[in-house]
Amino acid sequence: MTRMYNPPHPGETLREDVLPALELTVSEAARQLGISRVQLSRVLHGRASITPDLALRLEAWLTPEQGGRAELWLGQQMEYDLYQAARKRRPNVLPIHGA
Repeated sequence: MTRMYNPPHPGETLREDVLPALELTVSEAARQLGISRVQLSRVLHGRASITPDLALRLEAWLTPEQGGRAELWLGQQMEYDLYQAARKRRPNVLPIHGA
């Protein structure tokens, strides 16, 4: 099943909305999150996923009241990943009948 729209990578939200709103550089945000600048940069540019560990770090950093719930970040990542997977061509998969 193909998704109706192309959801943004959650790193795009961090890059375009969160960091500017907090007036933070990538280096400073990475320091506050306790991860490397390279690791955060890869997420911000869609080359790495929001992992459960990073989602929990974002929750602690932004707080749930400020939109930092881990489930929200993981949900955005899942929507992005499912859309990307649905776009790939794969061999026909035959459904199980009579199971």
